Amino acid sequence: MAQRNDVSKILGQTIRDRRIKAGLSQEQLAEKANLARNYIGNIERAEYKVTVEVLARVAKALGVRVCDLVVDL
Repeated sequence: MAQRNDVSKILGQTIRDRRIKAGLSQEQLAEKANLARNYIGNIERAEYKVTVEVLARVAKALGVRVCDLVVDL
């Protein structure tokens, strides 16, 4: 099982990978998820812990299910 800090890093990297695969910039993803651009960057760098609500908004903006983002945790 991943350590707490590792979970944030893995989740951030997964979101980054999915964003790039979708051809979106951080700004575009933030706009689609109704979040600040710097917030997306902070999530991707594991500087913020993500709430379930934010995770759901990011997943919807990426066109994936929440479970697709957390499957490797």
